[in-house]
Amino acid sequence: MKNIAAIALISSIALVSCKKEKATVTKVDPKTGKTVTVEVPADSVAKVAENPAIRDSAGIVTQTFKLEKGKTYPLTTYQRDVKTMTDPQGKSITATSESTDEMNFTVNDIKGNVYDITLNLVAKRSSQSAQGKTIVVDTKQPIPKEDDLKMIWNINRALTGNKLDMKMDNKGNVISITGFDAVYTKVSTAVGTLIKDANQKASVVSSLKETFNEKVLKDQFNKNLTIIPKKGVKIGEKWTTSENADASGAIKVTSNYVLKSLGNGAAEITVSGGIPKKTEKKAQGPLTHSLSSELVQNGTIKFDQSSGWITNQNINVVTTQIETISDGKQSQSMKSVSKSSVMVNPSAK
Repeated sequence: MKNIAAIALISSIALVSCKKEKATVTKVDPKTGKTVTVEVPADSVAKVAENPAIRDSAGIVTQTFKLEKGKTYPLTTYQRDVKTMTDPQGKSITATSESTDEMNFTVNDIKGNVYDITLNLVAKRSSQSAQGKTIVVDTKQPIPKEDDLKMIWNINRALTGNKLDMKMDNKGNVISITGFDAVYTKVSTAVGTLIKDANQKASVVSSLKETFNEKVLKDQFNKNLTIIPKKGVKIGEKWTTSENADASGAIKVTSNYVLKSLGNGAAEITVSGGIPKKTEKKAQGPLTHSLSSELVQNGTIKFDQSSGWITNQNINVVTTQIETISDGKQSQSMKSVSKSSVMVNPSAK
């Protein structure tokens, strides 16, 4: 629950009384995702255009990575959920929640087709708003005054400011991520300032290990960093993936992707799909209880064509659930609508 090209600038040496020809190119800044027009040596354009990370060969577009040693690439994820619940009398209550995880990747070395990367965990922020009140937990801000928020802030603060070691090949396969034990120790120490009971402290750390580990991060990065199938696709071609929406696997979220365009330094992919509307009914005596649900998603993902790195994702997800109780003569319904925005590198919108 789940980038386009920048042309790299090649520096040139100015020679006395020798002026090189210039070319104007469109460049996508990997930090902001914004497109800028710059002048570069004409011969550098040809060199980069010959071998971009996302390339079209005989009509088939494939995605690889061409990251630069010493360069840092951003991956900030942001989600905003607005949930509205309407009771049988038509009265509505709306609640909003936001979460941001800021991280980036610094390329330390390149050996063959494998990148040696430092994963920097920079910051975490979350907020909830309802009935005119907003609470915020932000690792870049001082610890909250509310006792029930202090624990969350302490854990998040202990999680950030850490570095993990990551190995990834040039096809986007994450080989390994290590360094978690130091993070667990840091979190355990932070929790110990608020929880004295050893069993409770161990339970908090155990829960963290289930959600923050090598497998979880590998799955997340493999989904976010590489979208185009390994075999390649044509511009305008559609491909589909699905993943479990519940623990049983009975309900699946379908994602339909289409490579909309390639060029001007970027590859743009559109996303659609979701969970088709489904209604379940159960009768108990004279009463019938029905529950209908549906999820619809749509949006775009952009990659930098030169490096292959994701520059922006903006996907909107609408989930609708209606619960109805009827006795055959009259009925009452509760409706819940959740509108979510799921973004990567949101500053590049």
